[in-house]
Amino acid sequence: MPLHPKIYRKLLVVFALMTLILLIGFIPVRLILAQIQSPTPQAILTLGGGLGREEFAANFAQQHPALDVWISSGIPAPQAKAIFQHAAIPENRIHLDYRAVDTVTNFTTLVKDFGDRQIQHVYLITSDFHMRRAQAIAFFVFGSRGIITTPVPIPSNQPNETLWHVSRDIGRSILWIITGRTGASLHSQLNSHNLEQITKSAKVTMEQW
Repeated sequence: MPLHPKIYRKLLVVFALMTLILLIGFIPVRLILAQIQSPTPQAILTLGGGLGREEFAANFAQQHPALDVWISSGIPAPQAKAIFQHAAIPENRIHLDYRAVDTVTNFTTLVKDFGDRQIQHVYLITSDFHMRRAQAIAFFVFGSRGIITTPVPIPSNQPNETLWHVSRDIGRSILWIITGRTGASLHSQLNSHNLEQITKSAKVTMEQW
């Protein structure tokens, strides 16, 4: 006897929720194992976002001469290389990667590279106002592959990002775990739509004025 469509849909929802719970529940176990196996960071990851982050990363690299440095979608390569050269950091320690288009893809584009190098623990460098969102994404994306992060926030005077930004990117990270897709194109469309709406509102306001 075939299942009623409503019952079938409910079973699918229950199955999807159970799968999601198992996936997320397994992450803390992998992170604990990573912490045990690699209690000390094995690399430095800096998220691009302005000249100051590369300068901070170069100074931090001076204090950790045994660690390679990854910069994800930072400033143009010539400028970045000049900063590290000025800090006397050998070029073979620097890995400039420009595949990421946002914070979620900062992690999804590099997680395989770190896994291939058997890196289980990295220092995570970004601005303090950005760190909460970065760590939330790292928990899901890196955590699902057994990679733990130690945060190194760069001080700033900016307020923390909103919980909306954090929760949105948590959702995108979970989407990546399940499907291998980050929803980056949808993110761009949403940003474009928001910009279009703001522009229209401003135009209407000016016309009324």
